Amino acid sequence: MTAIAQPTAQLPLSKRLKAGTSRDHDSVDTLVMHSRPFESLERYGYFLRVQHRFHGAIDALYDDIALNRLLPGLSELPRFEAVCADLAALDLSVPPVPPAVIPSSPHAALGWLYCSEGSNLGAAYLFKETQRIGLDAQYGARHLAAHPQGRGLHWRQFVALLDGLDLSEAQRDEAVSGAVAAFDFYRAALREIFPAA
Repeated sequence: MTAIAQPTAQLPLSKRLKAGTSRDHDSVDTLVMHSRPFESLERYGYFLRVQHRFHGAIDALYDDIALNRLLPGLSELPRFEAVCADLAALDLSVPPVPPAVIPSSPHAALGWLYCSEGSNLGAAYLFKETQRIGLDAQYGARHLAAHPQGRGLHWRQFVALLDGLDLSEAQRDEAVSGAVAAFDFYRAALREIFPAA
């Protein structure tokens, strides 16, 4: 018997976000790998600058009072300082803090945070790749290291908070739009910062 696909309107928010951004996620993932960020320390430096721009632009969201009410513990999760520490560890200049992203609503901001926290789950592969160029959680790849509770548990806890929110359909649509905007932002940063192949 063939399973009937669940309408996206009925999906938990995390699955709605995943379904609504799968193409964006795949295109960013492909672009990252085509940029060869772990081919050398020089190319990894470009990757760190991309990470700096993205995490710096969303850093203020993690301290937002309204978002912390929606997602308790959010203020403990940002990785911008770790990215700056990784740049400094490799004796790379730390760029100025990028302009803050201002999502159109708190619900759009949820999409940006979904993108950011989801990238931490996928960073297991990236973190492993950094070890091939001599980096680890103490030197140069701190921001890619696993959460102290482990990547899987941390992600499941974050998803449970997202899925527990009582949002209207319009608000859920705003969250998806925010996540798409986050992927667009990251894709643009990759294309601008990495030198042309």
